[in-house]
Amino acid sequence: MQKKISAALISVFYKDGLENIVTELHKLGVTIYSTGGTQKFIEDLNVPCVPVESLTSYPSILGGRVKTLHPSVFGGILGKRDDAQHVSEMKQYNIPEIDLVIVDLYPFEETVASTTDETLIIEKIDIGGPSMIRGAAKNHKDVVVVAAKKDYHLLEQILKEQNGETTLQQRRMFAIKAFDVCTGYDLAISNYFNQTDFINPFNKAKSVLRYGENPHQQGIFYGNQEEIFDKLHGKELSYNNLVDVDAAVQIISEFTDTSFAIIKHTNVCGVAQRVTVKEAWDVALAGDPESAFGGVLVCNAEIDKATAIAINEIFFEVLIAPSFEGEALDILKTKKNRILLVQKKGLTATHQYKSVLNGLLTQQNDVGNYTEWKEVGGVATSAAEKEDLIFANIICKHLKSNSIALVKNKQLIGKGCGQTSRIDSLRQSIEKAKQFNFDLNGAVLASDAFFPFDDCVKIAHAAGITSFIQPGGSIRDKDSIEYCQQHGLAMVITGLRHFKH
Repeated sequence: MQKKISAALISVFYKDGLENIVTELHKLGVTIYSTGGTQKFIEDLNVPCVPVESLTSYPSILGGRVKTLHPSVFGGILGKRDDAQHVSEMKQYNIPEIDLVIVDLYPFEETVASTTDETLIIEKIDIGGPSMIRGAAKNHKDVVVVAAKKDYHLLEQILKEQNGETTLQQRRMFAIKAFDVCTGYDLAISNYFNQTDFINPFNKAKSVLRYGENPHQQGIFYGNQEEIFDKLHGKELSYNNLVDVDAAVQIISEFTDTSFAIIKHTNVCGVAQRVTVKEAWDVALAGDPESAFGGVLVCNAEIDKATAIAINEIFFEVLIAPSFEGEALDILKTKKNRILLVQKKGLTATHQYKSVLNGLLTQQNDVGNYTEWKEVGGVATSAAEKEDLIFANIICKHLKSNSIALVKNKQLIGKGCGQTSRIDSLRQSIEKAKQFNFDLNGAVLASDAFFPFDDCVKIAHAAGITSFIQPGGSIRDKDSIEYCQQHGLAMVITGLRHFKH
């Protein structure tokens, strides 16, 4: 159903991009109603503009809080053109039909980000804007609504190509966008008052992915990758890539010394700290070169030519680093699908979300390594052991539970993750270490949760492990502690569990 735009109401905070629309509406003979700063903007373009006050018979009052909240405005937006009673009442009360509403909202989120002054923040809670947007979207059978400056170009294109006429499909498309804007706006306000940070997909770019985890599943990403990364090369990130990239960015953020990590299915399969990037890469890869195939790689230092030559020898999906040397980039770009990302900033979300049982689980991020450092073993940890234990505990935090991490000289040499019992994870980690010929004598062990029995400590000791770190909290903690005391092994209780399901 085609509808001709004859009258428009324009009241926006952001004027950039509006000039062409105003000019086009004027060419089409459309009557334009407006308020305040927008009215002045339009008149400065030498385009006639009818002030909203001429409809309402009221000036903008209460410091601008009330200017459009009036039946003459909302009647013109909400009146149904095919309803005889609506048409009659609009005529009776001299309410003009408004066919186009261009209204955006006060910058609430931007204000929250820039100040802690609650008075300023409260004033950026828009009232009339959402009401007009919702009214126009509700009546999209007759009215076009544009609720964000990012959609100005779509309207401009339609005005030019269709001589001021819109189809029902186009009006519905704009209405959906408008409802999403209102939903996102209300969520931002709710987040502020509840001191939460629920992810707001409605103010983010929407990327339809090739598919989800599997080809038969649809996948969509709501967010702006460009805020965090510059993509230098390669194909588009897939659903699985994005999940692994998130895991990679999370673990690398834990380290300040030169570190390299390899992620596979969200678990870290290789990680090491060394003086140079090349050394860190070599040692991380050696931890599990088999699992590294097809993985996501991440480093917290610039990728140089020597490292690029070494990395180029294996197949991987994604490489993330803060920068790349020019020659390194040339080498790594030789494979067309290989994704190369420069990380510009870290993750800022403070909470995690997961859909379960037709509902939503949310929790704070798992921040920190340990809350206490309680030496309870038969010997105190050496300086080197302490560094390895701290390193291992961080790695354990980024492995799926139940998890065990074996570390020696700041290199992950064995890990067990996602097992249904802790002892199975331990056995898996020892077998991984043996598979790649690592000597476990003098290695340290981190566990994401307490040892329910002393069996794990006994098996690890038999393999050569001499130091342990765990949160404690079992009613049988003393069994593991006493074994360490009797056999001259170091054990640290942290008081901080790191389950990751």
